[in-house]
Amino acid sequence: MHSIVAGAVLAVALAGCGEGGDLAFHNDGPDDVSVVSDGETSTVQADGGMVILDAGCTDGDVLVTFPSGKTVTVPGPVCPDQEVVIHDQEVELRARADG
Repeated sequence: MHSIVAGAVLAVALAGCGEGGDLAFHNDGPDDVSVVSDGETSTVQADGGMVILDAGCTDGDVLVTFPSGKTVTVPGPVCPDQEVVIHDQEVELRARADG
């Protein structure tokens, strides 16, 4: 039980270390995709999105992997004023409308 609590406290502490600003991912495609950003892997659901709060800019590239196995690299850093937009087998980086 102690390791779970310590891990949660560490995650909260690290989240506060970012330069600020949220990273946004939007999936317009028909399939869930895997996204790797700063070594963390997440799933972005089809017709959905994901926001990483207070992440600041990524340290490097963002990798998007489709169920087909196709991987697209978005050259980093990706910053909060940008949004990773995922389509059917394609990915684009564009300015955020709200940023």
